[in-house]
Amino acid sequence: MFKQKKKIFQLAAIGLASFAILAGCNSGEASDKASDKDSEDGVKVRTVKVAFDQASKPISYLDDNGNPTGYDVEVMKLVDEMLPEYKFEFIGTTSDDLLIGVEQGKYQVGVKNAFFTKERTEKFIFPKEFLGLSSAGLVLRKEDEGIKTLADFAKKGYSLAPIAANNAQYTIIDEYNKANPDNKVKLQAGDAFTVDVVQWVNEKRVDGGVMIEGPFKQQVLAEDGPYHNLKDDVVYNEFAVIKTWPLFNKKEQEFADAYDKAIAKIKEQKKTNELSTKFYGRDLFEVLDSVKR
Repeated sequence: MFKQKKKIFQLAAIGLASFAILAGCNSGEASDKASDKDSEDGVKVRTVKVAFDQASKPISYLDDNGNPTGYDVEVMKLVDEMLPEYKFEFIGTTSDDLLIGVEQGKYQVGVKNAFFTKERTEKFIFPKEFLGLSSAGLVLRKEDEGIKTLADFAKKGYSLAPIAANNAQYTIIDEYNKANPDNKVKLQAGDAFTVDVVQWVNEKRVDGGVMIEGPFKQQVLAEDGPYHNLKDDVVYNEFAVIKTWPLFNKKEQEFADAYDKAIAKIKEQKKTNELSTKFYGRDLFEVLDSVKR
């Protein structure tokens, strides 16, 4: 009799434990579903992770208070405001992690002053609407400031700082070389994603290097820049203004379409022009008609 009662109690205990486990699972499922909350007007809100290169001032970076900012970030904040069905969670990271993370779905979209390349279309969704414009130029020693174009640079037979083959700047030079087979720039693929262009040029390890205007200003022209002491020794000569894009995960076509509608309105309102002036010191959109890429 005692053994029979003991068995009954054991079965009851197992039953209660099973019920508790099931209840816990149901609770977890409910919690997961609650992560996409309804807005005040009843719209289902989806949280999406927006990765940004946190060390690319003035394009994207963390301000003195640790808050995400920069041209790319601030434009995406405006996109967020226009999409009530989405809530943007900005995540600062490295350029390499951003690319890998967006491709693998860790992040839904990433911004890093990205240029368009055919290779990248195999890994990411490029929306119809570009995000902004970026100035690309040659960093040269003061005595070579008369070199204004890639053609001038190539004609001199000058050496260029190595550029990683997966860097879109490499693609720009490669495209120029294919279009000008009789006057090619000496293009060398580097192992690292980027090299310290200003330092390489100043130390005469190379004759010049490709750089984006914003970072050049922050490194050389800004009073607190690490190479401000070289402001009279090196120059930046723009050779192209290029469109920049957000990179969406391949499964995020609906999100990319929503972005397109929002950014088109933002451009119409000239807010991108204002942000370009604020962060780059010039309205790059004024030369949009002449932008080829």
